[in-house]
Amino acid sequence: MPASTAVIRDATHADLDAIAAIFGHYVTETVVTFEETPPTVEDWARRLVELTDRGLPFLVAEVAEVADGLTASEGDDRTASEGDGLTVPENGRLTVAGYAYAGPWRPKPAYRHTAEDAIYLAPGRTGAGLGAALLDALLTRCAEAGVRQVVAVIADSGSDASAALHRRFGFRPAGLLAGVGHKHGRWIDTHLMQCDLTARANP
Repeated sequence: MPASTAVIRDATHADLDAIAAIFGHYVTETVVTFEETPPTVEDWARRLVELTDRGLPFLVAEVAEVADGLTASEGDDRTASEGDGLTVPENGRLTVAGYAYAGPWRPKPAYRHTAEDAIYLAPGRTGAGLGAALLDALLTRCAEAGVRQVVAVIADSGSDASAALHRRFGFRPAGLLAGVGHKHGRWIDTHLMQCDLTARANP
């Protein structure tokens, strides 16, 4: 599924069930998050309100699908309706395939121009450009919100995919915290990466 068939938009309360389900998979099945209990939809509702009140972005990637689960292409001649710029085929639906948000890096007020990013795609949605589309939009919105530095905290999960994605958008290594997490019976490192949005805006 090419990213061009997806729309990146602000998250709403109607998206929270899908967001909770996506993140729940990573909580229970992986070590990419150090959460051990999946947050509830109510927890996500509070986070959405908190981030919105701070002026920070919370975005979703939405795709159009036909009933058999195949992604519909734009301009499908079976168009029945339009939603958020996507062509929705007959018997189709719009599906949240991933999300991204920026949260405060630290609570102390001097950190207010620094944020931490989070990007999660639904299982089976990787490798199609959605992560890049979300991160690109997220960084743009962070800059518009007055954020100058974005920090990525990447758990060592045996895959370089997240670090590679962040490198594509100007993140640089900022340190390693060794053995700081313990989940699923193993000790986990975290890699810190940092993006200077002022440099990104003025290459």
